[in-house]
Amino acid sequence: MHPLEHLAIIWAAVFVAVVAARKTRLTPVLFFLFMGFLLVNVGILPVGSEQFVRVFADLGIIFIMFALGFEESTGNFLASMKKSWGIALFGAIGPFSITYVIADYIWEDSNVALMCALAMTATAVSLTMVSLRSEGLQNSVVATRVMTSAVIDDIGSLVAVAIVVPLAVAGESVTPTSIALVVTKAVVFFIIVTVVGGGVFPHPLRGWIRHVPLIGRFGLRHILTFDEGRHATLAVLLVALAIALLAGYFGFHAAVGAYMAGLILKEEYFQVADLVDAPETKSAYAETKQIVDSAAFSLVGPVFFVDLGAKIIFDTDLLVTVIPYAMVLLLGLFVVQVGSAPLAARFTGGMARHQALMIGFGMLGRAELAFVVMDIAYVQNKILSDEAFFTLMITAFFLNVSVPLTIRWWRPYYVKAESSAPNITLTEY
Repeated sequence: MHPLEHLAIIWAAVFVAVVAARKTRLTPVLFFLFMGFLLVNVGILPVGSEQFVRVFADLGIIFIMFALGFEESTGNFLASMKKSWGIALFGAIGPFSITYVIADYIWEDSNVALMCALAMTATAVSLTMVSLRSEGLQNSVVATRVMTSAVIDDIGSLVAVAIVVPLAVAGESVTPTSIALVVTKAVVFFIIVTVVGGGVFPHPLRGWIRHVPLIGRFGLRHILTFDEGRHATLAVLLVALAIALLAGYFGFHAAVGAYMAGLILKEEYFQVADLVDAPETKSAYAETKQIVDSAAFSLVGPVFFVDLGAKIIFDTDLLVTVIPYAMVLLLGLFVVQVGSAPLAARFTGGMARHQALMIGFGMLGRAELAFVVMDIAYVQNKILSDEAFFTLMITAFFLNVSVPLTIRWWRPYYVKAESSAPNITLTEY
């Protein structure tokens, strides 16, 4: 199949999914996943995406995460980091432990159990954030806590990959140097992003950076407002892609870098100095945001979810064998995740019951890092058997399906509780 034909089918599936979501009043993400799963298993989409489609899907998740970060307040994110460590820690330990126990009992192989546990640890934050956005909760405290907890989980997962993969692959050993290198990369990446966001982007610049030739005279605002802001969209997308690539260089998923890029961009950067109320600068920000949102949630972003659903390929005999395993693992992960994350949110993050449960539902998804680990363990190193691989794929698929369903089910209770809380609204945190 020609790559453009592949993309045309995906876009047609996206349109059908949007219509179905509108008719059923469910989030489109659920239908994006289902359409990919359906099309690949009936033979309309090929097994294994073309390189062009895979790159397009990767670009889609970058767009989605950048758009979500672009909407978020930097101050809210940093404040939430201090209150999210418990959610990240206990929200990861629980799933890791229950997956290890179940996998070790089924396959009686500690290497397989370690890789299964690692794959099921990190939260698929993009799926959760899009699901929350579809319910109008993208600017809520829940969205911020889920995102910050997932970023912390990503850091922990990267460290775990450095430790677990060498343990599971024969002939490789773990050294303190290799572990320290991973941790150092994570720290350096966030320092670079912090310096860029706090010292390079603002104008007039602050601190020593203002004395640097050329850079000291011009900030991001000059680029965004050049030619009355006509090229602002190009500028912000270049920033998003650059920081996403930087994140990949440091070992993170590109989506984390894209979110951080959106987070450090502010509306004030689109305003010409001394002309804060200039209509053309307000228009540049609004138009840029509209284009980014359209690309993220309608044009490019949905390709990621359709392609994600298309990774589930069923063989009848294998399916009969692994379904019981997948159901046990799914039930165990659901109970532990929805139990551990809300408890941590309540007792370490000081959140109300309705908020804590929404966080638990939001952390059920498994996608980006899960599939990276599965690729390392199944494709590259043959650690996982076919049964273990498909058990993880089916479990991840149904966990992803459960995210929009549980969020939509809990939303009326959440909104009612928020509206009755004194002096708090859905966007006031």
